[in-house]
Amino acid sequence: MMRIVLFLATNLAVLLIASVTLKLLGVDRYTGQNYGSLLVFCAVFGFVGSFISLFLSKWMAKMGTGTQIITQPRTRHEQWLLQTVEELSREAGIKMPEVGIFPAYESNAFATGWNRNDALVAVSQGLLERFSPDEVKAVLAHEIGHVANGDMVTLAMIQGVVNTFVMFFARIFGNFVDKVILKNEEGHGIGYFVATIFAELVLGILASIIVMWFSRKREFKADEAGARLAGTGAMIAALERLRAEQGVPVQMPDSLTAFGINGGLKNGLAGLLMSHPPLEERIAALRQQR
Repeated sequence: MMRIVLFLATNLAVLLIASVTLKLLGVDRYTGQNYGSLLVFCAVFGFVGSFISLFLSKWMAKMGTGTQIITQPRTRHEQWLLQTVEELSREAGIKMPEVGIFPAYESNAFATGWNRNDALVAVSQGLLERFSPDEVKAVLAHEIGHVANGDMVTLAMIQGVVNTFVMFFARIFGNFVDKVILKNEEGHGIGYFVATIFAELVLGILASIIVMWFSRKREFKADEAGARLAGTGAMIAALERLRAEQGVPVQMPDSLTAFGINGGLKNGLAGLLMSHPPLEERIAALRQQR
């Protein structure tokens, strides 16, 4: 899921920059050994980092994918795309989002934005060229479902909690390395700084498991919304078309697929870091609703 990957990358970058800045300014030393103060300190900066990532999500998505926003439709396909998104948004009870197309051969789509009334929905050129109008509408309905369900805001809240504990335990680890292993007794030394940054990187990646679990759960909800807005048959057809295209060579790595083109939940850590459940499970869940 492109929006998830871009959000996580931005969030991790913000956290690391904040940590370096706080260390250079000497703010870290005020937390001392008081774990209560440290937890509050980490919560403030953890949630700030998460919401900065949320507010930057649309800009990051546009820059990261080369999405061209449709302001004045130049072709009947662009006109149809705008009209379809407007219709789906009205039915979902949200404000019309920005609509864009990004240059990619693979079938992809994403929705992002800091709130349900200031969103961006974009589809790949390849999806528009190969999918039927009903299938494209189902894909758009799925993405509108993410917006209407407030998934990005909920993700930011979850990420804020995750950030808090990543920063908290990273600083405890850094203090342990600095005081116990390196025997530094004068403030925070270089060992604390290096160990804290290292721990934030490792814990940040591991904490992504929680975010990806949330992402997989929300895919089923977005599928339900897509079925409600575009029809269950069209939603199933779109997912089956995606499954049929799994053998098509793509330019983006598997972790960047937006609407669900992946080989299913893999074993071990790789499976825990997948943003989407297997297409077979999603199709089966929709068929049970009929």
